[in-house]
Amino acid sequence: MLTGMTSEPEQQIGVGTPDAFQRLWTPHRMAYIQGESKPSGPGAGDGCPFCEIPSKSDEDGLVVARGEKVYAVLNLYPYNGGHLMVVPYRHVADYTELDGPETAELADFTKRAMVALRAASGAHGFNIGMNQGAEAGAGIAAHLHQHVVPRWGGDTNFMPVVGHTKVLPQLLGDTRSMLAGVWPAQLPAG
Repeated sequence: MLTGMTSEPEQQIGVGTPDAFQRLWTPHRMAYIQGESKPSGPGAGDGCPFCEIPSKSDEDGLVVARGEKVYAVLNLYPYNGGHLMVVPYRHVADYTELDGPETAELADFTKRAMVALRAASGAHGFNIGMNQGAEAGAGIAAHLHQHVVPRWGGDTNFMPVVGHTKVLPQLLGDTRSMLAGVWPAQLPAG
């Protein structure tokens, strides 16, 4: 039990039956749930945030690093602190649409992300992948992006398991600065 909490059910007023759950309200997530900033169509000019981010400053766009063909950006709705995405500049939906140089740089930036996250936060492991299509869970299916989610031993605690809520201990802007500061200019050979 958390300090300051009682074993008495919280009094609820309005719709619903009182229960023993304490709640951590996260109203800012409603923008994500309602699809705010999602593209209105499949084209690059349809409000795609991944097409708009490169025109912003690194700080305003939460860009960690920029390459010739791809960039690394923090996820606005992270699964874990440091959750970033590697995104091609070109507006393509499917992995098979990437050309050879885009594929190579996407792979290189994924490796660099792992190096930076280990250096900045001591990540023990990673979930890496992309959801291809809305049916597969892609939040923005019109523009390909690869997730790089850092993981740590014991990082599953009561908040995500019982409360279905993730607590992030750092502001996204601070996380961006930290990762940008350790982003490797290149990977060691080998």
